[in-house]
Amino acid sequence: MEQRIFAFFLLVLSLSIPIRGQQKADTSLPVRGLCIAAPVPAGVDSFLYFIEHELVPRKINLLVLRIGYRYQFKSHPELIDDNALSERDVKRIVKICRKGGIRVIPLINMMGHQSWFSNVGKLLEVYPQFNETPWVPLDEGINKWPNKWDLYCLSYCPLAPGLHDVIFDVIDEIVEVFEADAFHAGMDEVFYIGMDKRCKGRDPSELFAGEVRAIHDHLACRGKELWIWGDRLLDGKTTGMGEWDASYNNTWRAIDMIPKDVVINDWHYTRPYPTAAYFAMKGFRVLTCTYRLPDVSLEQQHLMQHFRKYATPEMKPRYMGIMETVWTSAEDAIAQFYGRKDSRHPRGGDWVKTFKALFGETAGPVPAP
Repeated sequence: MEQRIFAFFLLVLSLSIPIRGQQKADTSLPVRGLCIAAPVPAGVDSFLYFIEHELVPRKINLLVLRIGYRYQFKSHPELIDDNALSERDVKRIVKICRKGGIRVIPLINMMGHQSWFSNVGKLLEVYPQFNETPWVPLDEGINKWPNKWDLYCLSYCPLAPGLHDVIFDVIDEIVEVFEADAFHAGMDEVFYIGMDKRCKGRDPSELFAGEVRAIHDHLACRGKELWIWGDRLLDGKTTGMGEWDASYNNTWRAIDMIPKDVVINDWHYTRPYPTAAYFAMKGFRVLTCTYRLPDVSLEQQHLMQHFRKYATPEMKPRYMGIMETVWTSAEDAIAQFYGRKDSRHPRGGDWVKTFKALFGETAGPVPAP
């Protein structure tokens, strides 16, 4: 019954939204954000230039920085990845963002994205006992997609003994060095859950919600917010959104099991699904996230403006704004932005054109190569 109600809700909502341009909507959104990988140490100067001359003039006020394990951790030096930022590097980024009025939120993937095909991430490389699917041979043809194991990226098991002792230390340290008031835990595209013997047979939604609550409660005790991607909280089968934008393994029921002060980053990259309204009606603050298609991204921006314009006083603060996401290295992204590399995506679209469509065509001077 709940699945049918959800599908009907999205259908009615999509039919009720006016076509962009038919009426004026409030063009100001509280949050104008960018999600991008952290630079390598040698690229920090260029990254600071990009912040000062491109983000600040365009009034970008949120930077979600994908750190992973590329920081020189003192609590767990065994987890330090290649090209790790020093404390001094981080403080330089924090300083220029604070000066420009940009809120910085560091991101380390929790649960999913613990590998990229056969390239195992630092957490499971050092602590293989946390792996959700230890029986999958990582050297047997999983360096391409699709493969016989249907393996996109590894997950950790949320019930693995000792897991939280490690990841909570890492979270605390990265939040502290960035002087952040929130932490982004990722938690998108979790395809492997409830499979290991430690949690086999358990409800995937309860496992997912339990991990969200564990990280949330740890942060809340320290006065910090938890941010996550929203795809695992959407029913992909009923809505037809598929297993990437939404969940096919029943984690979507977790939406009613997690604290309402978790901030949802609602990403959809090829169609402007109106799911921000669903999250807001469930009581969450939500940020719409775009990527590479300018027309789709402008429709997403319009949807958020429309939701805010017609929202009740209770609902309006839950519609936070919009965030562009960039899925390449910071160095490649900056080279693409300034025309030194091709920014066109193989499957169509262009994140640079999308960014400029959302936030303005020109800002600062182009730096020398």
